[in-house]
Amino acid sequence: GRRQAIVSEVAGTTRDRLMADAWWDDYHFILLDTGGLESHPEGVIRQLVQEQAEMAVADADVIILMTDVVDGMTSSDITAAEMLRSTKKPVVLAVNKVDNDTREFDSPEFYGLGMGDPEPISAFHNYGIQRLMERVTAHMEPDPSRRDDDLEQMDETAPTFQRGALNLAIVGRTNVGKSSLLNAILGQERSIVSEVPGTTRDALDTQLTYNGRDVVVIDTAGIRRPGQVSKGIEKYSVIRAVGAVNRSDITLLVTDATELATAQDSHIAGLAWEICRGLIVVINKWDLFADEGVGARYRAAATIRDRLHFMPYVPICFTSALEGEGIKALMDTAQDLWTERMRLVRSRDLQFMLADALADHQPPVVRKHRGQRVQINRLQQVGINPPTFLFTVNDPELVHFTYQRYLENKIRDTFGFDRTHLKLVFRKR
Repeated sequence: GRRQAIVSEVAGTTRDRLMADAWWDDYHFILLDTGGLESHPEGVIRQLVQEQAEMAVADADVIILMTDVVDGMTSSDITAAEMLRSTKKPVVLAVNKVDNDTREFDSPEFYGLGMGDPEPISAFHNYGIQRLMERVTAHMEPDPSRRDDDLEQMDETAPTFQRGALNLAIVGRTNVGKSSLLNAILGQERSIVSEVPGTTRDALDTQLTYNGRDVVVIDTAGIRRPGQVSKGIEKYSVIRAVGAVNRSDITLLVTDATELATAQDSHIAGLAWEICRGLIVVINKWDLFADEGVGARYRAAATIRDRLHFMPYVPICFTSALEGEGIKALMDTAQDLWTERMRLVRSRDLQFMLADALADHQPPVVRKHRGQRVQINRLQQVGINPPTFLFTVNDPELVHFTYQRYLENKIRDTFGFDRTHLKLVFRKR
């Protein structure tokens, strides 16, 4: 197969580019780069790095143990190998900086770590990466979802589509009421089907039924426990939230009514936008402002929309999880958003809309391309969750971002996509 490069770097979760959403062939995964493990970490910073690395290992499905052929096998390598063996998780041993044949002959030294065959690589020169990733992906399941370069026309004659359960993630900062919100959601329901272990050691995926629809709630309420207040753990809590967002169809971003839309909230919202997940902002603890009238709601919503200006369509719900207020409205909003994300539009209706859009507003002339303008020949829907629309054009580089926004708004207004992310793809005919 072919390799697809990193799709989108997770926005703002770390300043040191710690994490990325990635594809390799047909395998989709979150790539997490930790600091180095040491046998005897000294100092607060090194201890925090060690702590983060150990938590990352605990949550990982597959681990790459990176060593250095120039330094040879070190005491830190031995310590790391001993720790990884105790996890009983798949580990692939990589020996980096193998830039020539002589260094490759040095890599057998690392058999002494007892981690199986060492894989010689040079990350800088992109040597050995294909073999390394073949060993990594051998422990993974391929992701069947489409990517931009694999878009095909959907079969609109099919009577049904495999939709499955609605995966709903609850994320947010510490003490905003995530646990209370989960309990309130579960208390609202008559039929809790089962509780199953999630992919993280603190999280539980809870299955329930709402209005006849299966829902899986991905809870990250256990991200940070009392007493664990170091910056390293706070930073890692964002990483855990990123994993929940990645697994979700819709993310509930829970904020505190007394402290709206912090930088961390914006980072998580930005991630949801980048990877095309549904998002609902939940302003919790609204009972503290119950006496301030409707105007307070407008002001709070305006603050959220100002901070999340890149998502003007995002729904905002007001709740008091402890009092059980606003929970039904929140779940109804999630259900409505899910319905939008699964909506299909007939190609004939899209063509009519496109004709109207072109008649109302022709594409602008692009001066840097010798005064040309884009010619749009066809529009079709090629995906759901999120709704994805493919425009067949003469040259994708002629599509100005303002005209793309115009077309998106036209689709929203015509077909009632009020709350969901829309994905527009422009491809040369």
